[in-house]
Amino acid sequence: MHLPARPTVRRRLAATAAGLALVAVGGCSSDDEGYGEVPASPSSASPTGTPSSSATAPTSSSPAPRSTAVPALAVEVVTGGLEHGWDIGFLPDGKALVSERPGRFALVSGLRTGATLSRVGADLEDLYVNSEGGLLGLVVHPDFATSREFTTCQTHQEGGRPVDIRLVTWRLSADERSAVRVRTLLDGLPISTGRHSGCRPELDAGGALVVGTGDTARGSIPQDLTSLGGKTLRIDLRTGKPLSDNPFASAKNANQRYVTSYGHRNVQGVALQPGTGRIFTAEHGPSFNDEVNLIRPGANYGWDPAQGGTVGGYDESVPMTDTKRYPNAVPAVWQSGRTTQAVCAAEFLEGPQWGAWDGALVITALKGAKMLVLTLRADGSVATVAIPRATNGPYGRLRAARLGPDGALYVTTSNGDDDRLLRITPRT
Repeated sequence: MHLPARPTVRRRLAATAAGLALVAVGGCSSDDEGYGEVPASPSSASPTGTPSSSATAPTSSSPAPRSTAVPALAVEVVTGGLEHGWDIGFLPDGKALVSERPGRFALVSGLRTGATLSRVGADLEDLYVNSEGGLLGLVVHPDFATSREFTTCQTHQEGGRPVDIRLVTWRLSADERSAVRVRTLLDGLPISTGRHSGCRPELDAGGALVVGTGDTARGSIPQDLTSLGGKTLRIDLRTGKPLSDNPFASAKNANQRYVTSYGHRNVQGVALQPGTGRIFTAEHGPSFNDEVNLIRPGANYGWDPAQGGTVGGYDESVPMTDTKRYPNAVPAVWQSGRTTQAVCAAEFLEGPQWGAWDGALVITALKGAKMLVLTLRADGSVATVAIPRATNGPYGRLRAARLGPDGALYVTTSNGDDDRLLRITPRT
């Protein structure tokens, strides 16, 4: 089944209730207009310098002239009471569904301050919750209004032992109080103790499911095309089958047919660029060099802690992109340098309200406890990296990032104690 492309924010705006206007309200927590800016070079390590009003981003799909004004941000706490909110899905009735890593679905009653949170009943007895594993990424199906289906990434156990990571499709009940499993869309993604579980889903421009996975901290997996770990995968959202135009669709090995790219360490963010259909990912480095990558079908991204099979274990001293061993490995479009940010979700901003950040790529950071805004050139390279002060530290670890139907950016905190859903907009 061919699914429709993900609607642009402008089309989503037209269908959004008038009450979801882009304005700052009482109860917002906001900062002054400044932000730190770091160089776009892959070796950048710390925020320096001052903002420039001439910052630009790639050409928007909008025919209107783009603003060069860099927005100050307002941050509104929509609700608290979450525990490691891992991903966000928006429902047609104005509510949001949040997956919580310990094994719960939370239903948020609205997208503004004062929204209430309720739990959605679901059988998650087989969930393996340990280390970085548990209930992870979530994507709401484009036909949710009729099917009421959404798909999650989750770690699976049997008899208390981890078995695999799998993609599971669920159906939300009409009263939104419970969800039942419809099908296991794909299983067999590798797992160890829960470390490097990765697993962020996103819909591409043709409606296929793109999933970024982790290497489960096993050295041979990233370069092994027969393993689903340390990869980006592309899957039919209805059948769970690999797409016929995947780069290895004719491979003898069934797993390899799903692979879009390989040689990844731990992909935590996957984002579709509006207007181009390109996929960008955010990926954890070892103790440095977190990455943002532009995905090329069939390409190797050069992470190989087994050093071509010459060493055992998991040698994290190797480069994130080992171009000496793999001359054709694709370099990252941005690296964090000697600083560990523990980058997580990735999402594109869209809409004229974002000014110079219309078309910019947002990356959340766990250890770095901040949000990074990357403006991109037409070729996908990074022009500037800004760190807005309003989201630099006060909310702790930031995990999920999804652009809402109202054009606002929604972000979850991941501190483990009364985590929050944040609504971030340009300050007016």
